[in-house]
Order: sequence, then structure tokens, then C-alpha cells
Amino acid sequence: MKIPKILIFFCGLFFLAQASWAQLRIEVIGGGATQIPVSIVPFRAEEGLAQRLTPVVAADLARSGLFKIVDPGGMNPVPHEPEQLNYPQWRARGADAVVIGAVTKTRDGRYDIRFRVMDAVKQTQIAGFVYFATESQLRLTAHKIADVIYEKLTGDTGVFATRITYVVKRGPRYELHVADADGFGAQTVLSSNEPIISPAWSPDGTRLAYVSFEQKKPIVYVQSLTTGSRRAVAAFRGSNSAPAWSPDGRRLAVTLTRDGGSQLFLINADGSGAPVRLMQSTAIDTEANFSPDGQSILFTSDRGGGPQIYRIPVSGGAAQRVTFEGSYNVSPRHSPDGKGFTFIQRNNGRFNVAVQDFASRQVQVLTDGGVDESPSFAPNSKIILYATEVGGRGILSAVSSDGRIKQRLTADVGDAREPAWSPVVNK
Repeated sequence: MKIPKILIFFCGLFFLAQASWAQLRIEVIGGGATQIPVSIVPFRAEEGLAQRLTPVVAADLARSGLFKIVDPGGMNPVPHEPEQLNYPQWRARGADAVVIGAVTKTRDGRYDIRFRVMDAVKQTQIAGFVYFATESQLRLTAHKIADVIYEKLTGDTGVFATRITYVVKRGPRYELHVADADGFGAQTVLSSNEPIISPAWSPDGTRLAYVSFEQKKPIVYVQSLTTGSRRAVAAFRGSNSAPAWSPDGRRLAVTLTRDGGSQLFLINADGSGAPVRLMQSTAIDTEANFSPDGQSILFTSDRGGGPQIYRIPVSGGAAQRVTFEGSYNVSPRHSPDGKGFTFIQRNNGRFNVAVQDFASRQVQVLTDGGVDESPSFAPNSKIILYATEVGGRGILSAVSSDGRIKQRLTADVGDAREPAWSPVVNK
């Protein structure tokens, strides 16, 4: 989605909606224990498209680590309809599923894209869909096709058509970017000479909350990705930081020091009204994160002596400690399915991504990089995006929630930090 450009410039600050020079490159460095063999046959009449569909679909599935892409080359004729499939030939190649389709240009200039997911073992159709797309929507449509295939073959929701946001530091400048989940089509939303941190997606995927230091102090802003407009929603005395959206998109939990120490407050997402303090505490409380049902909040606090993760009802009440393994646990983020949360755990001086299940309280450390930070779940709860360092350079990485599949996302230029994964929304 192209964000309208707003012609504003002040204090070294730019609001931008232009393609970023810092695209992300993705390297898969781990795979699932078992991979589903699938062949993506080039769709009929896609050769002349500005953006071919099937290479994007195949790349998405391969990047997930859950699929083995079977080469469709050499089949004659190339199948585009079910009756053209020679199932024994596809089974001989090792394919369990075959994706076929066709593209037709309509009178209004759009493209009619039809595809089917076929079971090569049972020789039946698993799914069939039709999409209508403009030329600018072809890549997004390919991601949606990959999502359908992923869901039908794994049983889990696909996240290829989602987006990510992150901060890139290039020289003295900080840039807030939004890109497709595969790193393509990065747009610079904000550029500043001062730090930008803690971006967070609104539940409908149309707004970002973030902290900017452009006024020489941390202030929380909310910016529309459709109009580019923004407003300061927390600019109180002292520090304003760590915004987290409520599931209904109406409120933000923020950390304020206006009364002295770092405390959690609830504010309206449009900046109206007065902040409401969540609890009375003399400890440092920060990094709030709403549960998917909006009933409780996880947060980091040193009230027990060292940083640990606690939970409190949104309506207020006593905070309960939820992490007990290790002396340093911070940056909690609920899994969208509500079954657990991810966080950063320090062990022997190394900071790694971990997950904890609410029911069993079992903790699993997923990474071994040692300098990991800012974990963020994908909307299907199956992947965690986070920031780390390789060779002294900041990059983004991703790990599956079971730790088996790992990816690296490296910007062409600069250091990438502060990632957050968007919800599943229609773009």
C-alpha cells in the first residue's frame, strides 16, 4: 500500500511515503523436521505480467521452512486445469500437492486469477479460489495465494500477506519502515535525526504508535498509514514510552514518569482525556502488553528486586508474577492465540528469545544469539520476529515458536532494530 506523502519538514524530521533504499533480504537458516513437498506450476498467461505470481508463491512457502518446492519444469503439456494433471508423474517427482492456475485480463483492466490446490496422492481438489486484482495488487495477491496453500496444507493461518515495521539507523538518521512480511516494498514512514523506538501496530493495521525523540525527549505518537497524519498522544512531563494497543484499538498502555518513577497508565488512542494510572507502585513498571481478550496486561517490573514479568487485570488489582526461571526476564509479548508469551531472558550474560506457556509454565529458550531484543509474534502465533546482531551489525531475525525454523532479515544498508509484526488485515 502506498502511503500518501505529507509535505512536512521541521527539526530534521521527515514524514515520508517513498520506497526505502534499505530493503530486507531473507535467508532461511533452519527448516522444519518434516517438509511438505509441493509443486507450484506457472499459471497460464502469467508470463506477460509486470509481477509474476508463482515465483512469489514458491518463495513464500520455501521461506516458511515447512515446504519442499518440487520443480514443475519439463511437464508437457503444462497443466492449468485438473483434467490436465498426470498424477503418477507428479507422484514420481515426489510432490504431495500441486498448485495450478490461470490469469485472465478483464474488460475493466483488472486480472482474474484462478488457482487450485490439488492433492496428488488422493487425486482430489483441496481448495480453489478466485481473486480479482489490479496490476499494483499482483504481489499481494501472490502472498494471499501462498496463505491459502499454507492454511490448507498445514491447518494454520498463513501470514505472507501481512506486514512488518522496524527502525533502520543509517549514519545519524533513524527511519521507521513498513514492509511486506517478506521484506519487499519497504516504505519509509518517518525519518528523523533523533531516535525512533517501540513501534506498535493498531489492531486494524491502519496506524502505528511509536516513540520519537524529535523534541529532545521521548513522546508517544500515533500515525495513520492511510493519510500520513499523526498526533502526539502522550507528551507529559518526563518520559513517555512503551506504547501498547488494546485489542479494540481505543486505548494504549504507556509508561510515564510524570509522577516520578516509571509507571503504567492507560490513555485514549486519540490523545483525548487524562491518563489513568493502572496501579500504585514504587517499582519501575514498563513494557506493557495486552492479552488478546483485553482482560489483562503483562509487564516488566523490578518490584521483586530484579526485572521479571508480571500480570495484572486491566480493571486493576494485584499484580502476579509469571516468570520464575532465571533472574532477568523482560519484554513480554502475548501470543495471539492467548496460550503463552514470548520474552527476552538473560542467562550467563546472554540475551535470548524465550517462550512460556501459561498453562504449564514451561519455558523454552529459542535462540542462542546472545544479544536478542524486541520479540514480536506473527499473527498466527507460529513465528517470532526479533532484533539481534551479527558481526556487530543490527539485523532482524525470525524463529518458529518451537525453535526449529530460523530466518535472518538483513537490510541492504544500516542497522535494523525494533521490529513489530502486523495483524492479519485486508489491504
